[in-house]
Amino acid sequence: MLTVRLDSDEPLVDQIVRGIRAEIAVERLAPGTELPPVRQLAADLGINLNTVARAYRVLQQSGLVHTARGRGTRVTADREMTGEAKRSLRQRLGERARALVADAKLGGLSRDDAFALVTGELDAVWAATGKAKRTGAKRQKGKDS
Repeated sequence: MLTVRLDSDEPLVDQIVRGIRAEIAVERLAPGTELPPVRQLAADLGINLNTVARAYRVLQQSGLVHTARGRGTRVTADREMTGEAKRSLRQRLGERARALVADAKLGGLSRDDAFALVTGELDAVWAATGKAKRTGAKRQKGKDS
């Protein structure tokens, strides 16, 4: 289900959060699905259990999972967000999108290549959930494709 790279610059907590979020987004972890216990996941990944516990707390704070003592950690069923939560999410996503676009430009990708990369990821996530929906934008093939 989840892998981490010990040699990555990305902190282990962030790798775990990103991996579980991705699994929830593509509905491989459906609402109600129980996540592995902290100790088990830590042992499976070969990392400290406090790292996994921190990742689970981050996921709980974002409303993606709920932990109940003695009952484990489960993916939440309710994904409805309040207006304030949506505004906050849009702001965070905007910041991340700006960083992604800047990295693509600094990395020498053309605008078309960056666009193809992002739309490819969008298509992959929405297709994995059976909710693929095309917009007026056409997917373009980049040099690296």
